[in-house]
Amino acid sequence: MQIIDGKLVSAALRESVKQKIQAIKLQNGGKSIGLAVILVGDDPASQVYVRNKMRACDEVGMYSRLVKLPADSTFEQVAAEIEALNADPDITGMILQLPLPKHLSEEKLVDLIAPQKDVDGCTYGQKGRLWTGRDSLVACTPLGVMRLLEYYNIPLEGKHAVVIGRSNLVGKPLAQLLLNKNCTVTVCHSRTSDLAAVARQADILCVAIGKAKFVTADMVKDGAVVIDVGMDRDEQGKLCGDVDFASVAEKCSYITPVPGGVGPMTVTMLISNTLDAYLMQNPSIN
Repeated sequence: MQIIDGKLVSAALRESVKQKIQAIKLQNGGKSIGLAVILVGDDPASQVYVRNKMRACDEVGMYSRLVKLPADSTFEQVAAEIEALNADPDITGMILQLPLPKHLSEEKLVDLIAPQKDVDGCTYGQKGRLWTGRDSLVACTPLGVMRLLEYYNIPLEGKHAVVIGRSNLVGKPLAQLLLNKNCTVTVCHSRTSDLAAVARQADILCVAIGKAKFVTADMVKDGAVVIDVGMDRDEQGKLCGDVDFASVAEKCSYITPVPGGVGPMTVTMLISNTLDAYLMQNPSIN
């Protein structure tokens, strides 16, 4: 069994992004690539995530801007900020930090983001490009999973991939990315009959459901690759994933730990997507 080290891969990819940004700055007279984050309200977890994103931008030499709005902001006020950033030439990409306060429509506001600046892959425009096999900006966590598989040279073509979870942010785009790599993909969810039996068929088992230690050793085929996207707390309050790591690790060929597996890749993919968005917007830059 080999542990897939997300911290190692993330660091390598960030260094690559940093070098590319430095080269672009030299080519275009020092103009920086810019990421804007809109934060509505004072959710503590969201504030931590936003700080991590700002720090990552600084690390690779990318300009970042935080647009902070009060929790009681109206739909029209948030929409106005999105439209302003859409029109701002200094902003390459933007994200609307989720979750939003309950009175605001996430779907409607996200879809106001210009698709070419949607570095979180959440607008219907970018999702449509992914589903039709075109170049697209993909949701950061599933994209991070794919980069991990690629870094470790894990074969995908012809393999049976089982994705447990069908969320719009992880499960669905991950299934499509695996399908685009010629996997045979099965998506499982809360209504799947005999989920354990389906999971045991997987050459590559990806789990993203938010249930601590849900996947146990009896659900995993010998030699399978196991990707744990979960971030949970066990009965002792200790950070863990959706996979019972201790028992499953003995059966699989590769496994991601929690923490230190998929988690570090998410912010790295955000800055990578922002670089890709810049290159799509500026095709003369190479």
